[in-house]
Amino acid sequence: MINAFLLSIGQLSDRRIISLLLKVFLISLLLLAVFGVGAYFLLAWLFSLTALDDGGFAAAAAAVIITALTAIFLFRVIAIFVLNIFSDDVVDAVEALHYPDRAELAKPPGYMLGLKMGLASVGRAIGYNILASPIYIMLLVTGIGAPIAFFAVNAILIGRDLQDMVAARHVGDPGQMDELWRISKATRFGLGLTTALLLAVPFVNFVAPVLAAAMATHLVHMKRETGLEESN
Repeated sequence: MINAFLLSIGQLSDRRIISLLLKVFLISLLLLAVFGVGAYFLLAWLFSLTALDDGGFAAAAAAVIITALTAIFLFRVIAIFVLNIFSDDVVDAVEALHYPDRAELAKPPGYMLGLKMGLASVGRAIGYNILASPIYIMLLVTGIGAPIAFFAVNAILIGRDLQDMVAARHVGDPGQMDELWRISKATRFGLGLTTALLLAVPFVNFVAPVLAAAMATHLVHMKRETGLEESN
């Protein structure tokens, strides 16, 4: 895990990585902006039906607050969704430098598969967190229990998403991949937890999705190479 992290940090200056960072950052901001504008018009319409109609100020203020909260709590969902669409760029950059033999055999999954995986990721993130919300609420009284549970649930989800991003270049549909492409549950959880923690840090969270995809690439290929050696 540490080796994968250090190798990923070392490649952040790669032009392709920087380009992907900008894509994820700008598209994530664009999606948040679209959400904010949509929230404003919806709230303005609702307020126009009540005594709160004041020329749009209340709607604008509420939309800003809602968008800010969405950015804080759902940036992970948005960033991973966007990353799924463009993940091939970062995975290809890492494989070309560190695993050239595998890079030559890889088949880019395409934007449609990336979109499909991104939507599946969003669905899992929202669904599992809704299911876990009663646990979060019960643990609020402990002070620290709710955040720990939140990070644990999302670590499991993120770890799976990142593993599938890498495998998709080599097996197509990640649901059909064999064990050689699956990292262990403990490693997957560690990858997901590291990513979830980085996504919670302001400013660092803009780099976290791409850094995590690079780490996943190393971990998947390290696992595969170890598995091949053991089978020979």
